[in-house]
Amino acid sequence: MSGRTRAAGRGPAPGAGRVVVVGAGLSGLACALHLRGAGREVVVVEREPHPGGRAGRLDLDGFRLDTGPTVLTMPELLDEALAAVGESTADRLDLVPLSPAYRAAFADGSVIDVHTDREAMAAEVARVAGEREAEGYLRLRDWLTRLYRVEMRSFIDARCDSPLDLVRPDLFRLAALGGFGRLAPAVGRRVRDERLRRIFSFQSLYAGVAPERALAAYAVIAYMDTVAGVYFPRGGMRALGDALAGAFTKAGGAVRYGEAVTRLERSGDRVTAVITEGGDRLACDHVVLTADLPAAHRLLGHEPRRPVRIRHSPSAVVLHLGTDRTWDALGHHTISFGAAWESTFSEIIREGRTMSDPSLLVTQPTRTDPALAPEGRHLLYVLAPAPNLAAGDVDWDREGPRYRDSLVRTLEERGLDGLDASVRTEHLVTPADWARQGLAHGTPFSLSHTFAQTGPFRPGNTVPGTSNAVLAGCGTRPGVGLPTVLISGKLAAARVLAGGGRR
Repeated sequence: MSGRTRAAGRGPAPGAGRVVVVGAGLSGLACALHLRGAGREVVVVEREPHPGGRAGRLDLDGFRLDTGPTVLTMPELLDEALAAVGESTADRLDLVPLSPAYRAAFADGSVIDVHTDREAMAAEVARVAGEREAEGYLRLRDWLTRLYRVEMRSFIDARCDSPLDLVRPDLFRLAALGGFGRLAPAVGRRVRDERLRRIFSFQSLYAGVAPERALAAYAVIAYMDTVAGVYFPRGGMRALGDALAGAFTKAGGAVRYGEAVTRLERSGDRVTAVITEGGDRLACDHVVLTADLPAAHRLLGHEPRRPVRIRHSPSAVVLHLGTDRTWDALGHHTISFGAAWESTFSEIIREGRTMSDPSLLVTQPTRTDPALAPEGRHLLYVLAPAPNLAAGDVDWDREGPRYRDSLVRTLEERGLDGLDASVRTEHLVTPADWARQGLAHGTPFSLSHTFAQTGPFRPGNTVPGTSNAVLAGCGTRPGVGLPTVLISGKLAAARVLAGGGRR
């Protein structure tokens, strides 16, 4: 039985059947931990030879690459999943708080270090933009904190199946905070400096919406980045999947690696078994599907009808560079902003082309953990937002290498002199590569967070016509991002424990 791992642990709850979780990504593992902690028998089936899902990995010439997300916030959600089986983050991970959380570099040559400590960031804002802006920052921070508290307890970490579920006291508190306005103006009312406005609104792009059009409610992403804190696990982001999977198997759960799921066996409105590529039949009382939504729907043989067309987020080009030097200007995370701003969103989202003056996220994990590269070497992860395959018609297999050269030239012009000559190994990922991994429209960011795809209007984690199948992951509620996929897994587990899907 290929790649099967089983650890001794508690037995199944009396009268409870087996749950099969398809996918050992972070949502699937969080779900499995919560179910195992409740005493359910759980088997996780994963097509890759390791856990993590989109938090992937690649070892190349002695460099240990994280191929998925690089920013970790809200580690208490990891702790919550691990606590379900009696463990903690401290048992499994060595998390390093990053200070600054980001370094923001601008086209005019100015640099702002983004601190999560209130006084340190106020002092930094005063240094670069004056006392008046520092006071505005403090107002912005307080607003972000109040917004987060309202949204987390009632709309993010909560079951929200229909618009009627929104009608609760916190809905009116959210409205009073301006959560249903637009993000960019909401930030702009508190800070006037254009650089600060960018720092506290660029995150909306990863939710698939330009700041001028995004709901102000999505400022909670900026809260997570700039107030709650950014962390990095020693060993790389791959350590997250290893930690969750290790705790799960220690608690008696089973993970079967290297086994793709090809179909679901059904009887009436119930899924009775999961069939793997190798022909194994895993009988189940419930199934949790964490694959990209189109793949999950193909397995279910059901494509739900929606009154409006599904919209996917922009994609990204990621360039991994193993170098023989580093640059003092780089932090662990550096946001390199171009002079252009609003036009970049239009180019990616509306015009379907690459940014003419790109804003880039450059991560140098070896600044925090040198062991991720051979001695004397350094690792860079360059993320450039890009149109998804539905929005644009870029021939990435042809244009990818040219775009790689363009990105390197841009970074050299912005201060990373000699970057190209320093490269000793590299790996390029384009939207075409994401598509080959099975991600719809070649985007790792799934569905965009438009109003019509937010809260109860986002695809839910139950499946009409199927009574015991539950969905989890970034395409379902509450949405995209490491914190939200962990919550998605927890909400999926609660569904199973409450009796399953929609009848």
